[in-house]
Amino acid sequence: GNTGVTSSCVSPSDTVSPASPLVFTCIYGCIVALGLPLNVVSLWILLRHHGRKSPSAVFMVNLAISDLLLIISLTVKVIFYASESWNPGNMLCVWFVMLFRNNIRTSSIFITFISVDRLLAVVYPLRSRLVRTSANAVKGSVLVWLIVVLVNVPESVGFLRTIDNHTCFDPDSVNGTNDIHEETLERTIGYFQLVLLLTMLVINIVSTAMVSCTLQRHLSESAKVNNKLNVMLIFVMNLMMFIVFFLPVSLVVFFHHLRPVLSCLASVNCCLDPLLYYFSFDGFWKRKEDVETSLASRGT
Repeated sequence: GNTGVTSSCVSPSDTVSPASPLVFTCIYGCIVALGLPLNVVSLWILLRHHGRKSPSAVFMVNLAISDLLLIISLTVKVIFYASESWNPGNMLCVWFVMLFRNNIRTSSIFITFISVDRLLAVVYPLRSRLVRTSANAVKGSVLVWLIVVLVNVPESVGFLRTIDNHTCFDPDSVNGTNDIHEETLERTIGYFQLVLLLTMLVINIVSTAMVSCTLQRHLSESAKVNNKLNVMLIFVMNLMMFIVFFLPVSLVVFFHHLRPVLSCLASVNCCLDPLLYYFSFDGFWKRKEDVETSLASRGT
């Protein structure tokens, strides 16, 4: 690229092979084309027919919002990779990069909340009724967004200070900066995200094991739990999200050169979340006045 240009948003062809921009443009374009309508329709159905009728519905609304914010970021990525000269500016670069990172963090947390809610509903249906309320779910969701935004503050400041050393959508290439403090901050946040993902993954694994054991041990009692297959599908899908999409992109703290590919893989998660909504609610795509939103609460 032109060595006289210090803008962070240089042409993507300066940092990747000539074929890569076209490949990333096509992949991200397909994700946006599929994910946008799926998540818009899902959010509309969740708000219109499910609303705040259960903790799971609240968490899923937040998950859909997180996915839509990701899609906004991916739309900009499509323009970035498709253009040889487009420059959104430093501040916009920061905003779009934070939207992507926040999706990984918030999605992992909300999916874990959904797993824990299912665990409480199936394993501890009576004792958990005072905890499993929509009000508590709203409070938890607000707290998650506040924590994520607070993490963004030092992250964004560090990104802005070193923005001339990397491209807009490759902010972790901090090897070109001589500022040891900014490199340390970047790595610290990277380790924070990795620890967060591993912790959420362990919680999901334990939740899956406990629910599976409960359903197998009390087959006659679990007849009250309708659609047992759907219950386990939710947990299997959640684990798949972590293992296939969330965990790999969090490992880039060790493998910076794989970030473009792993980021692209992680972005696919927004297209699969609507399946989670579908398996969580009976008649999700149907118009109902009163939709049962808890797979286990019907037996309580």
